[in-house]
Amino acid sequence: MTVITSGSKKGLTYADTGVDIDAGDRVVGMIQSMLKRTHGPRVIGQHGAFAGMFRLDYNEKLFQRNYRDPVLVACTDGVGTKVKLASDLGIYNTIGIDCVAMNVNDLIVQGAEPLFFLDYLGLHCQEPQQTAEIIEGVATGCEIAGCALIGGECAEMPDVYAKGDFDIAGFSVGVVELKRAIDPTRVEKGDVIIGLASDGVHSNGYSLVRKIVTSRKLKLDQSYDDLGDQTLGEILLTPTRIYVRPIVKLLRQYRVKKVVSGMAHITGGGLPGNLTRALGDDVDARIDRKAWDVPAVFTFLQKQGNVEDDEMMRVFNMGIGYVLIVRPTFAKSIMSQLNKSGERAMIIGKIVKGSGQVRLA
Repeated sequence: MTVITSGSKKGLTYADTGVDIDAGDRVVGMIQSMLKRTHGPRVIGQHGAFAGMFRLDYNEKLFQRNYRDPVLVACTDGVGTKVKLASDLGIYNTIGIDCVAMNVNDLIVQGAEPLFFLDYLGLHCQEPQQTAEIIEGVATGCEIAGCALIGGECAEMPDVYAKGDFDIAGFSVGVVELKRAIDPTRVEKGDVIIGLASDGVHSNGYSLVRKIVTSRKLKLDQSYDDLGDQTLGEILLTPTRIYVRPIVKLLRQYRVKKVVSGMAHITGGGLPGNLTRALGDDVDARIDRKAWDVPAVFTFLQKQGNVEDDEMMRVFNMGIGYVLIVRPTFAKSIMSQLNKSGERAMIIGKIVKGSGQVRLA
């Protein structure tokens, strides 16, 4: 390609605005191997194309199973102000895991298997090593979830983001057999509610977390007696747990019987705000708050911020990151399978007659 210029006088350049095209090109080279390690035989096309390609109607010789009546499931989410903590601490290799988790955990609630993922990264300016660390986290999250990272976008916007600031969002697509899609109307009185433990705060409530940290002058690089040996910053940056593999494996065990009647990813809004989304309007979820131990980080934050119990339950997951509603005769078997898959599963309540509410007792 020939570039035509007029005259030799140096004019205003894109770099003068704070956007470094060359740095962006270096990042592309640095992350190629990260993307490729998440790819299976369903990913086609070359890295660097204008869009990623993923084979949906695949043949049985290559794959173990086909969908007879596939329904695509899609969602998008970000990490919120947890990115500010990552920036403040200069730790960038875990925030991408959070971004993947916030998406794929939502997908599996519908009974779907995540297929592929794309990310969007907005930056003040391109710092190749920092960007590569963020994308490394995204790739790690995709590996944990068993989905392919097939593309993304890094946008330098120095007029929008202050120096050192960035934001990340993700987009995920999955597939579910139509007759296996989770439907809230299947939830019945007598069903058992199983909670899966979270790995901490996950990715919601960080505006309140940061307010507590600043108002109480807490040190992110300091450990506190109530929290053990890790620093406060390390605890708060613990990645959101990805529940994909154990949930997908569990659902595949019951291809005929619909023993899982509902599921919920516990994010912003806590148990009350998310579990209600899994209920029909003729039942309630009755939750026993004594059924699990609340992680120390929540007790610490509540004490430091003088936060009311109801507000804590409304903002944070409080130790339960994912919920399944199951038929009572299968509850014991499902608990066993989830625990064998590495989850910390516990019965936290049951379904009773009601009007679609969550009751905390």
